[in-house]
Amino acid sequence: MTATLDPDVEYVVLCGSRHERIGYAPKAEIHTDSTPLHLAFSCYLFDQEGNFLVTWRAKHKQTFPGVRTNSCCGHPGPDEIIPEAIERRFTDELGIAVDRIELVLPEFRYEATMDGVRENEVCPVYRATVAQRPEPAPNPDEVHDTVWIPWSDFVAEVEADSTSVSPWCALQVEQLKALGPDPLAWPVADDDRLPDAAREPLESHR
Repeated sequence: MTATLDPDVEYVVLCGSRHERIGYAPKAEIHTDSTPLHLAFSCYLFDQEGNFLVTWRAKHKQTFPGVRTNSCCGHPGPDEIIPEAIERRFTDELGIAVDRIELVLPEFRYEATMDGVRENEVCPVYRATVAQRPEPAPNPDEVHDTVWIPWSDFVAEVEADSTSVSPWCALQVEQLKALGPDPLAWPVADDDRLPDAAREPLESHR
């Protein structure tokens, strides 16, 4: 199905109403005022003390420029499982490697608009952890700044002003709070709960 895709183009996975795959589209072309539903991911990175890596999106990004948000976001490629995409984006955006990636909110879905550009994503949420806290080296094309803060402090800031972070991050924090106050103790969700669009590449990786 993906054999005819241009290997030099970055594609996103388009989703139907049941969150199944219905095709692919170049990432550079889809974000408009009528962005189609597509597959994405969000990831929250923690050190062993429960500190969380906050990032600010680059100020020239097409969607939500300069906005404070979670550690890493992105889109898996057509044949890429999401944990591989997360590793790729952490390397590309922050120059760091993570030790563990675990699914925590498999069914997250959201829509948001800023400056006329709409986000419309099926977006499973993952927790990543590191044994030793790395010093990020932000890619200026992707990330403006970073800071490590205690998770409880970040949650309190979002509770006080949900507009201080990206719309998807505010919604995710609300759901992550329900998993418990200690992010390192959040239960891991089963891959079977992922949307169909995210599960398809898993078969070829087993």
